[in-house]
Amino acid sequence: MYTSAQFLPEEAISTAEPSGHGKVAAWVYSEAFVPEDEVLLRARERASELGCPAVLPGVGAVLRVLAAATNAHAVVEVGTGAGVAALWLLRGMPLDGQLTTIDREVEHQRAARTAFAEDRVAPQRTRIIPGRPGDVLPRLADGAYDLVLVASDPLGYPEYVNEALRLLRPGGVLAVDGALLRDRVADPARRDELTTVVREVGRTLRNDERVLPAMLPSGDGLLLAVRR
Repeated sequence: MYTSAQFLPEEAISTAEPSGHGKVAAWVYSEAFVPEDEVLLRARERASELGCPAVLPGVGAVLRVLAAATNAHAVVEVGTGAGVAALWLLRGMPLDGQLTTIDREVEHQRAARTAFAEDRVAPQRTRIIPGRPGDVLPRLADGAYDLVLVASDPLGYPEYVNEALRLLRPGGVLAVDGALLRDRVADPARRDELTTVVREVGRTLRNDERVLPAMLPSGDGLLLAVRR
């Protein structure tokens, strides 16, 4: 029997609150607040075996709520991985909604298909596109999507976020996973390329008059923005 706690990164737990353990306990409690079932846990294990990223349980729960709250019929996911985030999104979407998910790694998408089959997701509910997100996203229609999740290749976040804003309808939601980068983004002394890129994405959205942004501490940081 797997548990979500097995998959919480030790580094994130150890750095969540330098001054004490109260915040760490609250974060761990929040991450496990909505337990993952066996289908999600098996998908998470496949992600670990493949070495591909997977949203943490707290982020997954938020994504499911967002999909349900927006009645998201059309969703784009940048970074299929092994299907963990996709399962959470699909469980919040209406049954006639469709998830378009993009990943350059066909092996990852094959694992995601296994997860979808285990969860009895109807084939028409997913559109699985292999390829570089920067090549695929420009082919998607303007203002046609209710929710866009960016959860792959942080160095590509500026490009993907810019495309995501074009894809969203007014009232649509952008979600960017890993926006705190294991607490590095919040540390002004960290100025390596990856940290600088992810930090700048947050600053750009915070100053963009087209959106209303918020930063959640769920998982490894979930940056949200609603398209005006």
